[in-house]
Amino acid sequence: MKTRQVILARRPVGMPTTDDFRIDEVELESPGEGDIVVENLCMSVDPYMRGRMVDRKSYTPPFQIGEALTGGAIGRVVESNDPNVPVGAHVESSFGWREAFVAPGGQVRALGNLEAPASAYLGVLGMPGMTAYVGLLEVGALKQDDVVFVSGAAGAVGSAAGQIARLKGCRTIGSAGGPEKVRHLTDDLGFDHAFDYREGNLEDAIRAGAPNGIDLYFDNVGGEHLQAALNCMNPHGRIALCGSISGYNAVDPEPGPNNLGMAVRMQLRLEGFIVSSFGHLRHAFQRDMTDWVTSGELKYQETVFDGLDSASDAFIGLFTGANTGKMVVNLG
Repeated sequence: MKTRQVILARRPVGMPTTDDFRIDEVELESPGEGDIVVENLCMSVDPYMRGRMVDRKSYTPPFQIGEALTGGAIGRVVESNDPNVPVGAHVESSFGWREAFVAPGGQVRALGNLEAPASAYLGVLGMPGMTAYVGLLEVGALKQDDVVFVSGAAGAVGSAAGQIARLKGCRTIGSAGGPEKVRHLTDDLGFDHAFDYREGNLEDAIRAGAPNGIDLYFDNVGGEHLQAALNCMNPHGRIALCGSISGYNAVDPEPGPNNLGMAVRMQLRLEGFIVSSFGHLRHAFQRDMTDWVTSGELKYQETVFDGLDSASDAFIGLFTGANTGKMVVNLG
């Protein structure tokens, strides 16, 4: 059986281009004892993958030039030598960026009966949703009546974070790029206030929605957003440092905020986190998020690209504002 997979052709410098990737056709190996064969239905592209394209030490090893990329995917088992993962089962894996794969059954997670479209398990019911959940409730120690600011609020993580805060009885403010995304936050997702970060002064825009200050900042952007938020924090406020997409494609390291002294003066707590460190919350996340999504209390949106040939364009689109909600590549 032949399949196709996306290879890292070279390490991107600055903004990635399609020339940084190539698609190879390969022959799948025959499944051995305990192995399964999976045809992917959809795959995820996520901002964190940009960091793995740089050869540096991090919480996970870098992608290697000439090798297939990896990432979240949902697939269907078409052949199985593992009685625990039968043919027809839907599975979540890290074997994205390819149309099919062979792997030991223990390297995938069977999803059971799907309670939402398969792609939702890459977004609101998957890693991005859980990132929002643990970042707010565990890292950010969310409390009822907090004033919460979420940057990058129209993305997969940010849109979930803002809605969870709303469901927990908090005032929620979000930033996004462009008037349509701002409208989406307030009209569709129920944010109390949203603004276009490309227009006007960031600090003024935050204060317009939080005149009495911020208790919790969920940071997906870093850079100027973090600097502005620091000036708007209330005493003993918390900042959950989830990502810094504003600097992911910087050729040279960008300077940090010049006002970190606010963390001392306002007795703030800043904590960076990686969702994979919070496996103990997976059951609670799946229970709560599934309830919120299936009841319609929490909404989600996807931006969909079709076919493996579009995977690099979908990935690049994460950094140009092409997506509202989760960016998904359909492969089925």
